[in-house]
Amino acid sequence: MTLYDEAWWEERYAHGHTQWSGRPNDVLVAETADLTPGTALDVGCGTGGDAIWLAGRGWQVTGVDLSRTALGRAAAAAAEALLAHRTTWQYADVTTWTPPPDAFDLVTSAFLHVPAGGRDDVLARLAAAVAPGGTLLVAQHDPSDLHTVRHGQDPDLFATGEQLAAALPAGEWEVLVAEARPRLGRSHEGEDLPMADAVLKARKR
Repeated sequence: MTLYDEAWWEERYAHGHTQWSGRPNDVLVAETADLTPGTALDVGCGTGGDAIWLAGRGWQVTGVDLSRTALGRAAAAAAEALLAHRTTWQYADVTTWTPPPDAFDLVTSAFLHVPAGGRDDVLARLAAAVAPGGTLLVAQHDPSDLHTVRHGQDPDLFATGEQLAAALPAGEWEVLVAEARPRLGRSHEGEDLPMADAVLKARKR
């Protein structure tokens, strides 16, 4: 199994394999449209596409990532967009890092894949960072996304929306969305490919 550690991500960014598209994640756009801007934590922010999009809509955003190269690019992109005053960038390994509790109106994570043995622990710490009345939004590859599995991803990294929801403390959350959401992806050859994302959206009581 590939170890997606700091060295792996730094190599990806250093050699241009992972670029900022300038476009936010579709799940984030769809699922935050009804939210009043406040404080947000973007976990696994990469080069900042989602965080900068949120900042442009009035959120005060903290982006966290394992790659210092990615964070440097995110900060530069935020400055170019005149949004440096609405963004903060923090280096952290989310498999061990604990964000401040009850601190954010929105905690979001897009395609941060943690092996099953540590997934619930990471999700619990991210959920604890949501303020009462705030929203947790998680999107990742659904296990039904066979194209991603066939191209070398370990299926142990994936969970369904229902499995993600089941990891939240009972009675503390209103689960708004827990589903597999189909979408069209793009192959390296430029062909459209059917894919599916696991989506969890929940509100803290």
